[in-house]
Amino acid sequence: MGLSCHLFFRRGPDDNFQTGLMITFDNTSSTMFQQLDASQLDRLEDLLIQGILNHLAQTGFSQCHLGLSGGLDSALVAYLAIQAAGKENLTCLILPSRFTSQCSLDDAIELANNLGCRYEMISIDPLYAGFLDTLRPLFSDIPFDTTEENLQSRIRGTILMAFSNKFHSMLLATGNKSEIAMGYCTLYGDTCGGLMPIGDLYKMEVFALCHRINEKSLLQSGKEVIPRAILTKPPSAELRPNQTDQDSLPPYDVLDAVLQAYYSGRCLPEEGELAEEIIRTVESMEFKRHQCPPVLAVKAANGF
Repeated sequence: MGLSCHLFFRRGPDDNFQTGLMITFDNTSSTMFQQLDASQLDRLEDLLIQGILNHLAQTGFSQCHLGLSGGLDSALVAYLAIQAAGKENLTCLILPSRFTSQCSLDDAIELANNLGCRYEMISIDPLYAGFLDTLRPLFSDIPFDTTEENLQSRIRGTILMAFSNKFHSMLLATGNKSEIAMGYCTLYGDTCGGLMPIGDLYKMEVFALCHRINEKSLLQSGKEVIPRAILTKPPSAELRPNQTDQDSLPPYDVLDAVLQAYYSGRCLPEEGELAEEIIRTVESMEFKRHQCPPVLAVKAANGF
């Protein structure tokens, strides 16, 4: 087992919020998340918001931005960023490719409009086509694979980092703990950024928190802030036709059960060969995790 480095964020004895760096072994870096009630989800939301705000203040950034895909993770990070920095200080960049569905574009725009923040749309297809043309002599007739998929993510990462440099804006990475644990991410692509706010949340926790946010929004304004389609459609990176996360990963409820048991040091669920395969993947992907942005490790530091 390797070491993990995470920012932690907690309320101190004087009731002021504190940050620091937590260095732990991977199998003890987080406690298991099960059946959090509404008040616990609200507390988790508050800690994430305060963590983003504190990180921006410590690093001297007032502006932040992210890539808004029309998916669940970027929707949650956008919502949290708005609560932390204000809608006037968040820019969402929608970066479609030839594989991006119209549904995802519609969902991303609807979310940005619901949040009231600025958004810009830039197609990555001209850049993607240029890369494919440049690489064609080298790649010859080798079929399309994850290489061409990762190119799209790295083009997006370049655009997002260019925006960061030009406008002194903090890029918020949108990866969650389940995907990062399994290496279901692209180095120098969607792992670019200065902070990974939900990197301590399993995918099932992301779902739960988004549902809770919508419950409160419905009570307060009569409207769900996160479009319903984002919560109900199958998660997908949309890097090839008809792709879903479950082409590469087990169902998230199964995956998270194994990951929670593994990271908490408990006995593994009765998943047999699947659990062993998940653990092998997690351990082989440690090199990726070492190259990710800092994670807001709010759960273990606050008793979750």
